[in-house]
Amino acid sequence: MTADPTGKDAVDAIVAQWAAVRPGLDTAAMEVFGRVFRLARAMGDRMERAYAQFGISRGEFDVLAALRRAGEPYTLSPRRLSAALMLTTGGTTGRLDKLERAGLLRRSPDPHDRRGLQVTLTEDGHRLIDRAVGAGLAVQSEALAALDADQAGRLAGLLRLLLADTDV
Repeated sequence: MTADPTGKDAVDAIVAQWAAVRPGLDTAAMEVFGRVFRLARAMGDRMERAYAQFGISRGEFDVLAALRRAGEPYTLSPRRLSAALMLTTGGTTGRLDKLERAGLLRRSPDPHDRRGLQVTLTEDGHRLIDRAVGAGLAVQSEALAALDADQAGRLAGLLRLLLADTDV
């Protein structure tokens, strides 16, 4: 999407419309979160396309990435995996099923809990996630190219402050 030569964006237009019909309305939060929501949607779509070239969705990427970040032996219980993904165990099951059928992870009995399972990244999954994370980071870096390193660092810090004050 190309920038408006005036430097205005869709959120500015929405804020101006509110100002016309509700002049006293404080839209400062809308100016921030309207842009955050639009950016999240646009980047989500870009990330989905980046991961699609590897045959996985963003949600499936998240599963593989959580296992990879766990370090050797790249194994987590379904409960810990669900917590890392902020999903219910039921919500995680469908992703695990698809990834297991694709040979990217395997489920096996937990040797420390006979009622439990463990989920482990396979060698194919390990290779795929390493390539996919690189592709995703390239997309994100390209989007951040509009900012210099100092601006990107300040933005990351400000967003960290906002997230620290939420329930996420």
